[in-house]
Amino acid sequence: MRILVIDDEPYVRAALLRVLGSELSEVIAASDAEEGLVALRAAPTHLAIVDVVLPGMDGVAAIKRMRAEFPGLRIIAMSGGGNFGLDEYRPDAIATCAYLAACRGAGAHGTIAKPFGTQELRQLIQTVMDLEPAVS
Repeated sequence: MRILVIDDEPYVRAALLRVLGSELSEVIAASDAEEGLVALRAAPTHLAIVDVVLPGMDGVAAIKRMRAEFPGLRIIAMSGGGNFGLDEYRPDAIATCAYLAACRGAGAHGTIAKPFGTQELRQLIQTVMDLEPAVS
């Protein structure tokens, strides 16, 4: 399985590359939505994990573009509400909930609030990948 992680925070990208990379998965990373779209166009990808708050094109707009261009791509949106620094993430913040709701509306198959545990993310990935494909 090929997974694309889009997050502007280098430590989040590095952590997800480390946690998700295995002999069963190829994980690539992009620091913004435009870089992520280039990566998607370069090679077939099964899953994109997209941060909501990104420089340039935000995650909601990126998810809309991905759904239009890559209808078979599974998408998970993640957000910490635009907070900065590991100690400042507030998964219950209104901004986090609103961002993730907007992502669901844009077509994300699943959402997760930062910070999250490895097991929580892996379970969500499994759930999203097990969804039936959309009927055209």
